[in-house]
Amino acid sequence: MAEVTLRPELVRLPVVLARTGLSKSEVYRRVAAGTFPRPTRLGYRTSAWSASEIDQWVDARLAQRGQERPA
Repeated sequence: MAEVTLRPELVRLPVVLARTGLSKSEVYRRVAAGTFPRPTRLGYRTSAWSASEIDQWVDARLAQRGQERPA
């Protein structure tokens, strides 16, 4: 039987926006600030994000929910 190697799933910006609820400009602001996963360059004008990194980022936000105190 052949061994199956799973590759990371890469997703483009529209999928990132749908999964996070963030705007395009907010995604890039957070990438620049180092608080959001960086995309991987695939070509001259093409990039994508690791789906698992995006999912981990969302999971971390959900885990923080309820731990924050109201101001």
